[in-house]
Amino acid sequence: MNIRVVVLGAGTWGTTMATLASRNAGTVLWARRPEVVDEVNTTRRNAHYLPGVALSDTLRATASLEEAVAGADVVVMAVPSYAFRQVLEAAALYVRPWVPVISLAKGFEQGTNLRMTEVINEVLPGHPAGVLTGPNLAQEIVAGHAAASVVAMREPHVAEVLQRVFASDLFRVYTNSDVVGCEVAGPLKNVIAIASGIADGLETGDSTRAAVITRGVAELTRFGVAMGGRPETFAGLAGMGDLIATCINPESRNRWFGEQLGRGRPLAEVRAGLGYAVEGVHAAGVIMQLAAQHGLDLPICAEMDAVLNRGRSPHEAYRGLLRRSANPAVLSR
Repeated sequence: MNIRVVVLGAGTWGTTMATLASRNAGTVLWARRPEVVDEVNTTRRNAHYLPGVALSDTLRATASLEEAVAGADVVVMAVPSYAFRQVLEAAALYVRPWVPVISLAKGFEQGTNLRMTEVINEVLPGHPAGVLTGPNLAQEIVAGHAAASVVAMREPHVAEVLQRVFASDLFRVYTNSDVVGCEVAGPLKNVIAIASGIADGLETGDSTRAAVITRGVAELTRFGVAMGGRPETFAGLAGMGDLIATCINPESRNRWFGEQLGRGRPLAEVRAGLGYAVEGVHAAGVIMQLAAQHGLDLPICAEMDAVLNRGRSPHEAYRGLLRRSANPAVLSR
């Protein structure tokens, strides 16, 4: 394809998406650290984030935002939510008019509670803004396992072009016009995944984990519809599909984080040892603020917010969930 793609952020998922895009279009990967750039360009590796994975021979990396962005036809934001605005504002100096901007982040902006596409609209008004999301585990995708994702945009013709940029024989990309639904599903499912990990750490068993995931779908749907998403979105790849993958995969960062808490490791210790972003940790407080604004009852998210931000122990959180009365019309769905 005669399209130039830039992926801003050379973490696990950013590097994976850059590799996928480079098979279909000219792609540049931007990284903050020059040593990562050198490694990608000289050895075709990003060993810290994707150990043992050979990257595409056509992928090129740079540490210069101007070099990366100035000629791009598509900008893919692969930085965490807490750094999203800062990086986008720096890149905006070089983005050409009307170039679409795609978010890979699954979080809300702290302080403003904005979705990432809302941040894009503030920083680069007039540019098509979208999100690519789904049950996508980077290690499995770069290993060549079959997977599927969703690119959500309000401009169907742009979404169809991006569909072709990222798709391959084993990575199917669907389009969806429900940007809000696809986008809000990601942060909430990360919080539910922390709860699933805590269940694993507490060794509560698969029945408990199944209950957490099932109840998580209900909370996700309730929250997403209140935020303006369509109900069917949360039964699809961006909702239930992503939730299941994140809750059960041992490599899931959010699930792993919860497991460490469930095993008794202090919250401060687990957070201090992280070398990467765990979006569910940042999202829990925002989700509860938004839930309060909309009058929503989100029991699992409320207990995870209490664990992450209010000093409650994982064991107390699960006891709190069990003490809640079950409303057949709501809680059994």
